[in-house]
Amino acid sequence: MTEQRWGDGHEAGLRDAGEQEARAWRDLVATARRTVANGLVVGTSGNVSVRVGDTVLVTPSGVPYDRLTPDDITGVGLDGRQVLGTLVPTSELPMHLAVYRTTDAGAVVHTHAVHATAVSTLVPELPLVHYMAGALGGPVRVAPYATYGTEELAENMLRALAGRSGCLLQNHGTITYGATLDQAFDRTAQLEWMCRLWLTASSVPGLTPSLLSPEQLAEAQERLRGYGQRP
Repeated sequence: MTEQRWGDGHEAGLRDAGEQEARAWRDLVATARRTVANGLVVGTSGNVSVRVGDTVLVTPSGVPYDRLTPDDITGVGLDGRQVLGTLVPTSELPMHLAVYRTTDAGAVVHTHAVHATAVSTLVPELPLVHYMAGALGGPVRVAPYATYGTEELAENMLRALAGRSGCLLQNHGTITYGATLDQAFDRTAQLEWMCRLWLTASSVPGLTPSLLSPEQLAEAQERLRGYGQRP
């Protein structure tokens, strides 16, 4: 992908945006490009958003991520009304807004990752093949299929997300959220990895993958709460 050059924040597209929005937009574009670089989306499939106060910055519809510039900043209120930019927001805006209205999410990542999408066509829930399911709140559910961009899909997604920070969308892809763009992205990447792991293990003729028990997952979840460096 070609690199876009970021200016000093005075481009036309940012005149109505504050410094915080401008910085968040840069981070959003970088995250969107990571989804492409990591093979989680192809072309303009998938979308990314980040919340700044009561404004949701979101990738615009049909614009390749490598072409996004500061002028392309796109923001909506929690009611869906466009407040920044002139490009049409992603068609999956209802899903993003549903997450922000019902959770404390700071960022949302939606992808069409191939292994996760494949799993979404096979089972109603990703089997507990790895303890990192605990990082998403527990067994990852599959939201029933509905046409993309619809309120029906958003409602199906919310039910699958109950108590979780990520889910699969049947015959569609994934959606995850987090406190930050990095956390939302990491959860997406982890979910795709777990799906790839299960598909790989399930493909061995004559063998069935061993799965974790609910008790084993609960123990892993407890340990994951203290994972990483502390300030």
